[in-house]
Amino acid sequence: MSHHDHHDQAAGHDMPHEGPIKTPKQLVAAVVASFVIPIVAIILLVNYVSTQPKEGAGTAVLDAQAVAARIAPVGTVEVRDASNPATLKTGEQVYQAQCAACHNAGAAGAPKLGDAGAWGKRIKEGYDHLLTSAIKGKGAMGAQGGGDYSDFEIGRAVVYLANQSGAKFAEPKAPEAAAK
Repeated sequence: MSHHDHHDQAAGHDMPHEGPIKTPKQLVAAVVASFVIPIVAIILLVNYVSTQPKEGAGTAVLDAQAVAARIAPVGTVEVRDASNPATLKTGEQVYQAQCAACHNAGAAGAPKLGDAGAWGKRIKEGYDHLLTSAIKGKGAMGAQGGGDYSDFEIGRAVVYLANQSGAKFAEPKAPEAAAK
């Protein structure tokens, strides 16, 4: 049987082993798909069956904390004993909590802590002038620098800041001492 006869014989019969894969590219695609598809399916199943229940968006709306935050009053009243200076913050505490953000870095044109040159003319205007600026606000600084302190606490912070910057102001008198 010649090569030619064999070819005719093969062309005449449908060969059972011939499948949909005709080119090497199709073979590679089939092999990759046969690995990738089961792996993706396994990953999806593992995620679906995982022990951690997943919360959908908005399911925390009725959590106790979320409800409490929504119904909380807009403002709160904090009662502080202004006649007891021990419960009031020191000048340094108020400075660190409220003033340092701008006065340490000189942000928004604030004179820096310890900069005697920048503070010199301000200190000459006197403690009362500095206290008024700190309480009411001046330039880019809001009232109390945006804080919520008693005037006495602001006074302590003014003395701390000014004294760190070359002043020799005395610590302000506590409110009950001033009232006597």
